[in-house]
Amino acid sequence: MSFSQNTSELNRELDFNLDWSFYLSETDVDYNSILDTNYKKVNLPHDWVVENDFDESLGKDAKATGFIPSVGYGYYKKEFQVSSKDNELTYILFDGVYNNSEVYLNGNKLGFHPYGYSPFYYDLTPYLNTNGKANTLIVKIDHSRFADSRWYTGAGIYRNVKLITTNKLHVPIWGTFITTPVVSKEKSEVQVDISFNNEFDTNEKVVVTSKVLDANNKEVTKTSTEVSVNAKSKGEITQQLTVANPQLWSISSPNRYKAVTIITKNNTVIDRVETPFGIRSIEFDVNKGFFLNEEHIKIKGLCLHQDGGLVGTAVPKGVWKRRLQILKDGGANAIRISHHPGSTEFLDLCDEMGFLVQDEFFDEWDNPKDKRYNMNQQSVDYITNGYGEHFQEWAQKDLTNVMLSHRNHPSIIQWSIGNEIEWTYPRNADATGFFNNLDWNGSYFWSEPPFTPEQIKKQLEVLPKAKYDIGKTANKLSRWAKSLDTTRPITANMILPSVSHLSGYSDALDVIGYSYRSVLYDYGHENYPDKPIMGTESLPQFHEWKAVMERPFISGTFLWTGVDYMGEIREPWPVRVQPSGLLTTAGFPKGSYYMMKSLWTDKPMIHIATQTIDKSINKINDKGEIVAKDPEKWKQALWEWQDVNTHWNYKKGEMVSIEIYSNCDEIELFLNEKSLGKKYLKDFQDHIYKWGVPFVEGELIARGRKGGVQTESILTTASKTSEIQMIPDNTLLKANHYDVSNIVVQLKDDKGNPVSIDNREITYEITGPAKLLGVDNGWKKSVQPFQSNKNITHNGKTLLVIQATGSPGTIQVTAKSKGIKDTVISIKSN
Repeated sequence: MSFSQNTSELNRELDFNLDWSFYLSETDVDYNSILDTNYKKVNLPHDWVVENDFDESLGKDAKATGFIPSVGYGYYKKEFQVSSKDNELTYILFDGVYNNSEVYLNGNKLGFHPYGYSPFYYDLTPYLNTNGKANTLIVKIDHSRFADSRWYTGAGIYRNVKLITTNKLHVPIWGTFITTPVVSKEKSEVQVDISFNNEFDTNEKVVVTSKVLDANNKEVTKTSTEVSVNAKSKGEITQQLTVANPQLWSISSPNRYKAVTIITKNNTVIDRVETPFGIRSIEFDVNKGFFLNEEHIKIKGLCLHQDGGLVGTAVPKGVWKRRLQILKDGGANAIRISHHPGSTEFLDLCDEMGFLVQDEFFDEWDNPKDKRYNMNQQSVDYITNGYGEHFQEWAQKDLTNVMLSHRNHPSIIQWSIGNEIEWTYPRNADATGFFNNLDWNGSYFWSEPPFTPEQIKKQLEVLPKAKYDIGKTANKLSRWAKSLDTTRPITANMILPSVSHLSGYSDALDVIGYSYRSVLYDYGHENYPDKPIMGTESLPQFHEWKAVMERPFISGTFLWTGVDYMGEIREPWPVRVQPSGLLTTAGFPKGSYYMMKSLWTDKPMIHIATQTIDKSINKINDKGEIVAKDPEKWKQALWEWQDVNTHWNYKKGEMVSIEIYSNCDEIELFLNEKSLGKKYLKDFQDHIYKWGVPFVEGELIARGRKGGVQTESILTTASKTSEIQMIPDNTLLKANHYDVSNIVVQLKDDKGNPVSIDNREITYEITGPAKLLGVDNGWKKSVQPFQSNKNITHNGKTLLVIQATGSPGTIQVTAKSKGIKDTVISIKSN
């Protein structure tokens, strides 16, 4: 069973993102009527919505999606040639198109795909011109239902596209599945499940070989199998391999391998597929929590939507890499992709960087949600019709495509079948006793259910049933998922767990996810002791993590959210985001970021936050001590962090509240080298050091100690702005149309101190082989356009993102502001 080593590597996949044309129409038109001159040139991924300005007049319809107009019909066109042979097939693979897309090749409709978050592909072969004649591919997108989600979705072909050419006998797209049924540091078993299709009219005999390569592309093991395949048929085989002394995939060492599957016929390679994977084990124990490679780990997770701020949903890999690195530096080790499946590129990053991932399928099931106000739909409205109208026909197809596409990613540790679905089945809310119950006056967030499990069960028996049952649907989704992968647990984000434990919903789950119900951790563990429990959506506050750490049986949690996201707006214009993130849309950390860093990291750290005493959550008591205005408030703090600053610029003598977020056991505070006293973390119930200090210009220094290791943090009074500093995260780009540099722009005084209390309009000029993707200062109330070469800073800074073109050369970025000397930086592209 040998094959020719002289065969050149097959070029199975081709990047199909470049050189498209795009036309946006307010109405539905025949694509044949669109003149070539009306199209504009674009590269993919592309989000047409983020190019628009924020618009207050959109009113309540756009509070769901972020006040950016997005209604329309998008038409993408690509002309291309192929030289496919008679024994080959050609496919096009879309990783994500938002949404309701139709695809045509040379006038022939290939299909319709409604869901904006699931990958899909079409066989182009029947309609493909292979004789040198050009092919015309059209993708039509219907986004007339422009408020069809509760968050910003963007619109367009916003994820990657590939052209795939195979032999007629081949491994189909997503046709390999790598699992590691036995994992140890000494030896691990690798199982390779391989599907193959024979589109020939004849029976074929081939050899299927799987090789495992390490990170250095060195072969570590190999096996081969002879296979007979009948004409016009499909088949599957399983191959077992052993890897000695494996490099395990983990959070701290995300080692990966590559399985290379080769099909040979008569010693000639006819197909070759590479599948990256990781060797690792996972376990959720009902009493002890989560284990990765038999090591106990608390899941320090963050929920993330898919928009990347100024780039919309067409997010370059480098934009997400910067954001994820900041979150990882803050101690996060897990991501919940909410409330929809992530892109392949995002999962690749999580694999590479060592993040655990919960991949979520749906935000709607049988019944629609109200896109403006959450919960169940308030009224039937065309513009808010979302995935619910397609769920019955498409749910299994979309779930299948997602799992086949994603299941080789070692980062994924859970499949979530749904998010806060209970609201859309009203009898579930009624059965809890929280609502429509005049005899109860507690708090839904902070109180245990007023009804006992027995009472809830009785309510479910007598309350009227609707057309669809949540338990039956949940079990159907779980059954579909487990038919494709049993190596990861099924979970869901349950907003009404007290009833979901009894409605049949939790029967479908291997791990029970609680949404903002940490008050029920003990209740759930005591009443349903056979099911592991964790938080799958929680508040970014100290009390949430305290609840996790005090309970060994809680595996961890996912905080809402890692980064501010557009849409789901609950405040009046001009607020454009849901401001619950640890980071702003520009990736700038907030107070909550440093609080979680103090809880999630071991290396000694200190962050100083300040605020005038009247705006602070603190006060000076009769004894002259600084204390919380409400000593109990921290126990029920919600999504948004208190208003604090990161500067030392106030009026002389003004009383300033100083909050320090730190993991140090003790901190001594100094103002202009004079000690203001030493304090101890154990004395602060809310995990926040506090000082009340009358303002004096100068230098504020906090020196801390943790386990014998010292660290310090400094705030210095800044004078007026005298310069602009630009700090790129990448000074050497690849000239590949994709690589980006995220440039943080900071105002500085003449001594190099950051200036936070001054804001300036800055204009940017870019020369050389790069394009400006946009600007964003991250402020929740900034409605300045993203697609601009100027904006006004917030807290003295902003973010600028540029992207390489396909040409090498030197890129110069110039920042100009009135009364300040221009700043110029150079970035190479090669």
